[in-house]
Amino acid sequence: MRFEVIHRDPGSSARAGELYTDHGVLPTPIFMPVGTGGTVKAIHTRELKEDIGAPIILGNTYHLYLRPGTGVLQEAGGLHRFIGWDGAILTDSGGYQVYSLSAVRKLRENGVTFQSHIDGSRHVFTPENVIDTQRLIGADIIMAFDECTPYPCDEAYALRSMEMTHRWLDRCLARFSETEPLYGHSQSLFPIVQGSTYPGLRQRSAEYIASRGAEGNAIGGLSVGEPAEDMYAMTSLVCGILPQDRPRYLMGVGTPVNILESIALGIDMFDCVLPTRNGRNGMIFTSEGIINLKNLKWRNDYGPLDPEGTSEVDRQYSRAYLRHLFTAGEMLGPMIASRHNLGFYLWLVREARKHIVEGTFASWKARMVPRLGQRL
Repeated sequence: MRFEVIHRDPGSSARAGELYTDHGVLPTPIFMPVGTGGTVKAIHTRELKEDIGAPIILGNTYHLYLRPGTGVLQEAGGLHRFIGWDGAILTDSGGYQVYSLSAVRKLRENGVTFQSHIDGSRHVFTPENVIDTQRLIGADIIMAFDECTPYPCDEAYALRSMEMTHRWLDRCLARFSETEPLYGHSQSLFPIVQGSTYPGLRQRSAEYIASRGAEGNAIGGLSVGEPAEDMYAMTSLVCGILPQDRPRYLMGVGTPVNILESIALGIDMFDCVLPTRNGRNGMIFTSEGIINLKNLKWRNDYGPLDPEGTSEVDRQYSRAYLRHLFTAGEMLGPMIASRHNLGFYLWLVREARKHIVEGTFASWKARMVPRLGQRL
């Protein structure tokens, strides 16, 4: 993997780059649609590539390990072949499930024992076997095993968790160096900065992660309920420490406003379930603001989903029609809304990149942020 920063915005810390993988070049900043179990919900693979223009998607190690299982994925020749995707893939390690499934897991120094949400069976995840599993899945970018701390948590807990995450990282790096990719393409391992919302811990963690010399780095443990101001403060602090010549990935973030603000702080990569999850529930993101299609006010609005949109979806369907689909319980409604939202997110990062290259990102962001966050 290779990363090049090709432009920097003079009015912020935003940068435009190119991230080279064996499955294509990723123009950064980039948003990665979330395909947790090997599918981006309600979106056809062809639409992801040709209509939405996504060069990379995200999968989840915990969910893919449980279903379809690593045996199936290995026999298929890896996740790329199994799902018919020729772009890049990033896999989370399962560290987020340490947080989200806290009621059905036991956390120890060696690793985490999960009780399957599918059938109640128990499975042990360690730093070593998480690397092995991600080798079998075959993602281009794989994540180190960590604990995503809850918010709020006290500083003593955040410290213990961060130090364990660092020990787990060293075990991940050792296992990664002992093993090889299985499907003829290279894989890169990203460590994850933790430390909750405590500046001192975030600084220590960022310095430790930076010292490991990985090909890219991630920031975890944010967008878990903390105020946006805290998220931005921690992101800014960490971006000032992580290497300038490596991609920075802010995990699980977020709203369109979050993305633009974080790009301004120096983030290159994003993922979030909001575009598809909210789309399935009748909420669409537009360049004018946020629309809840279930509201009666859209019943007779025959305008396009987004007046500034450039996709076929924006031109073809009206707000009134999409509201009708949701009201009638037609499955086409969530499909169109999800496709629109992902298209909008990819449009947003492409526009951000364009303005970074032109040197106008800061002024453009200042105009866009108030619009993007308003409810229409």
